[in-house]
Amino acid sequence: MSTVSETLAATWRLAAPYFAADDAGEISFGRLGRLRVREKWAGRGLLAAVVGIELAIVAITVAINTWNARFYDALQNRNWDSFVAELGFFCMLAAAFILLAVYQVYLNQWLQIRWRRWMTERLLREWLSDANHYRMQLLGEYADNPDQRISEDIQLFVGKTLSLGIGLLSAVVTLVSFVGILWGLSAQAPLMIGGTTFDIPGYLVLAALIYAAVGTVLTHLIGRALVRLNFDQQRYEADFRVSLVRVRENAEQIALLEGEAAERARLMDRFANVMGNWWAIMNRQKRLTFFTAGYSQVSTIFPFIVASPAYFAGAFQLGGLMQTASAFARVENSLAFFISAYTQFAEWRAVVERLAGFEATARAARKVPVTPPMVAVERGLGSAVTAHGLTLALPGGRPLLTVEDFAVAAGERVLVTGPSGSGKSTLFRAVGGIWPFGDGVVRVPQGANVMLLPQRPYLPVDTLRGAVSFPAAPGTFTDADITGTLRAVGLPALAERLDEVALWGQRLSGGEQQRVAFARALLHAPEWLFLDEATASLDEESEAALYRLLMERLPGITVVSIGHRSTLAEFHSRGVRLVRDGDLHRIKAVPQAA
Repeated sequence: MSTVSETLAATWRLAAPYFAADDAGEISFGRLGRLRVREKWAGRGLLAAVVGIELAIVAITVAINTWNARFYDALQNRNWDSFVAELGFFCMLAAAFILLAVYQVYLNQWLQIRWRRWMTERLLREWLSDANHYRMQLLGEYADNPDQRISEDIQLFVGKTLSLGIGLLSAVVTLVSFVGILWGLSAQAPLMIGGTTFDIPGYLVLAALIYAAVGTVLTHLIGRALVRLNFDQQRYEADFRVSLVRVRENAEQIALLEGEAAERARLMDRFANVMGNWWAIMNRQKRLTFFTAGYSQVSTIFPFIVASPAYFAGAFQLGGLMQTASAFARVENSLAFFISAYTQFAEWRAVVERLAGFEATARAARKVPVTPPMVAVERGLGSAVTAHGLTLALPGGRPLLTVEDFAVAAGERVLVTGPSGSGKSTLFRAVGGIWPFGDGVVRVPQGANVMLLPQRPYLPVDTLRGAVSFPAAPGTFTDADITGTLRAVGLPALAERLDEVALWGQRLSGGEQQRVAFARALLHAPEWLFLDEATASLDEESEAALYRLLMERLPGITVVSIGHRSTLAEFHSRGVRLVRDGDLHRIKAVPQAA
């Protein structure tokens, strides 16, 4: 786990950009209208308002402390007029406190949602840009469960950072405000033990400091394991949730294989991690609660124990005792802020570590395509896609494929074959610019419109119209074009369901999904189309029909296909085969007649 200084540094890196953001945003004032301002000024303004309200609340608590002395003196002296006056004064303080407390919560929540929206947009940009999400998935454990990082951890980070930050500020300001009061009261109520008076300047402050210091040290020793336990709990919960989602996404295969029992056992194994870690949290939290609850109860009477000898000796009245107890409690609570907030602090540190790890992995993934050795994609003059002296490797660095001479001219139709695991799909990924692992350059014509269709198409949870049009913006294609294309690729039943929203990746069979992918390609009409076993789920007759449709609708298109069926050869002008090369198991491209 990171140290406190590392956690604070990570918090600054995560939080500071929001309050320096130049993005333009809107502030709504209900019926009064909207005001468009830079996000940093909205954030700073809301934070300043929340902080200002907190300072005002502390000022009210100081006023209530001095009111305690007057009010209880009025009770002891049975002074009705003073009693009524003090009640009226308290009502004014209470009304102000209520108003400030309500608007502090309101403005705090307003700041939270704006800050969370900005951070969500920022992390989504870092994650979903230039295939960074794909590289992060390949790089390491800190990129696990990005859904949790973005949806849950940002919310926890913003809420707990504000809560702990405002709480710490309140504790410091309260401490400064009440230390002077308590110091003065120490002179009025000197320390008395067994009838002997001890002249110790500010002894009440010293007693509060010692009491809080002992409590803080013991709290940390008992509860420090909660930081790691909370970190692990979030990870285990996310792993369990992802496993459940995978079962839902693969329900058909599990049912066909009658794999429910195996999946149930696997899910319960994942949940066993959740439960085991939860028991560890429970046991640690039990110990911590034993101490903090006892500490809290003792702190209620501790100031009376310290100051009562002087009160019974007649050194001051009941009002002075109550004021002393109140001031002592405020000072002690401020010094013991770490104790009361320890559980929150442990959860917050775990959240900061997860977000910092996610950002670190995002930064590392962004550096991979620009840090030699790497596979670079250059766009320039020429009409061919070429790769010479190219080496593709796995993320760990082990070489996978050596391409000595590979070129596809505009208008060509090339069939790529080879044994499984030889690097065919990886070559396509390199051409698509998402595989930087290795060394060399892939050259693509300037302005070339390239589309790659994988074996398993991606269909977003959207209307069918949006799923077919992806990644184009809504309205790019007319409904007539979409329905006509769906009928052309053999999906007439879907042509009337454009407005239907569904999990299309589960609703449609593998063959239907590949037909939708072909419809997508026909609508986008790319100049270069790379098909990575994009018809593997179709029968040979349907595959041939789609290839013919592609050639008819897009006669000038360049097609490069990966496939294993010999029937594909008639739709390609030449073939390229990947073969083993020597004992080193290196792979190179060897031209072969189709």
